[in-house]
Amino acid sequence: MKKVIVFLFFQILILNLMAQDKPAYVIFDKEGEPVRYADMMKDLTRGQVVFFGELHNNPICHWLQLELTKDLHRVHEERLVLGAEMFEADNQLILDEYLKEFISEKKFEKECRLWPNYKTDYKPLVEYAKENNMNFVATNIPRRYASRVFNEGLESLEDLSDEAKKYIAPLPVEVDMTLPGYQNMLEMAGGAEHASLNFPHAQAIKDATMAHFILKHIKNKRFLHYNGAYHSDNFEGIVHYLKKENKRLEVLTISSVEQENLRQLEEEYKGKADYIICIDSNMTKTY
Repeated sequence: MKKVIVFLFFQILILNLMAQDKPAYVIFDKEGEPVRYADMMKDLTRGQVVFFGELHNNPICHWLQLELTKDLHRVHEERLVLGAEMFEADNQLILDEYLKEFISEKKFEKECRLWPNYKTDYKPLVEYAKENNMNFVATNIPRRYASRVFNEGLESLEDLSDEAKKYIAPLPVEVDMTLPGYQNMLEMAGGAEHASLNFPHAQAIKDATMAHFILKHIKNKRFLHYNGAYHSDNFEGIVHYLKKENKRLEVLTISSVEQENLRQLEEEYKGKADYIICIDSNMTKTY
């Protein structure tokens, strides 16, 4: 009888454990208070520009990007424009031709210098834009020019042709090295030596260029932009350059973080964005 009671006890315990919620993610506001997706979504509809700061290899980020895209599209309809760090400005024509079905998927994927995780993570966004006749802006600087800044400094961009300069932010680009994000990158590069400045400057030219192409395409539209979280965290990076050009622009940001415990947002992540998607650190990765 005692063995039966013990067996039943453990069976009930196992069933209770299985019945408990095991969320893959929790959304928090900037103060660290949990919020529902529906409430976040409702607030984001007022943004002229919404940044979805992702963890590049996190499947929850990519799933939520697609869901948010669909939901914002239902609200804004043809006014919604998409844009992404993952596409470089000199590939805009190729991207447009694919969206308009002028070229095949095979040619598009061959010629567009796509990220290795394109098919799993970004293709659903592109295909949604294609199916719904949406504009999708390639906002990032061509990587060869960002590499030039990293190796030779920001001033080296002045030597580019007028044609090449069409694919970057207007020069000269000022970099505010008092911003904590760029300061952290400078420290990672090893200090304040001139060569070390190339690291945050290469980041800054990406941020400035993405802001430039967002501003170029927004007009009376609403813009949803996908980028690595570091490019918009703490309302710096791209957001800094946007606000520098238009202080009245209504910008809302999402960041993504990983934690072992999702019950409350860790202190270091509070204030990182308007909304923080906190994802279980055990989450599988797309690459």
